[in-house]
Amino acid sequence: MALYEHVFLARQDLSAQQVDALVEQYKGVIESGGGKVGRIENWGVKSLAYRIKKNRKAYFTLMDLDAPAEAVKEMERQMGISEDILRFMTIRVEAHEEGPSAMLQRRDDRERGDRGDRGPRRDFDDRGPRRPREDDRPRRSREDEGDE
Repeated sequence: MALYEHVFLARQDLSAQQVDALVEQYKGVIESGGGKVGRIENWGVKSLAYRIKKNRKAYFTLMDLDAPAEAVKEMERQMGISEDILRFMTIRVEAHEEGPSAMLQRRDDRERGDRGDRGPRRDFDDRGPRRPREDDRPRRSREDEGDE
């Protein structure tokens, strides 16, 4: 059996319980086809870069699959029919990643609260007085050009 990572986007107006029911439904399809579902990560509601089927936000879910191609194909067929699924993508991988995915790691980075390895913000006044530049001379407007 091959290893896959599968991400799908569900409509924003679904409840969390309905999204979990969708995950269980597709998990059942994979298991009935002789496969296994490993890690399941719910990334929550995120904004989309552009509208998909009149939706600006969607629930994102990642599933690690160890299944034959026929089971994955059947799951994708059912997702294509469902009105609750906006998009999906299945990628074949050599090995599943250990630990949380990059999306969950990035969320942890945002919650750190400090400025990391950057120092404190410097005040804008510590740069000293503004020095004049060559192009700071008064400009002539188009109205002035017509007077000559």
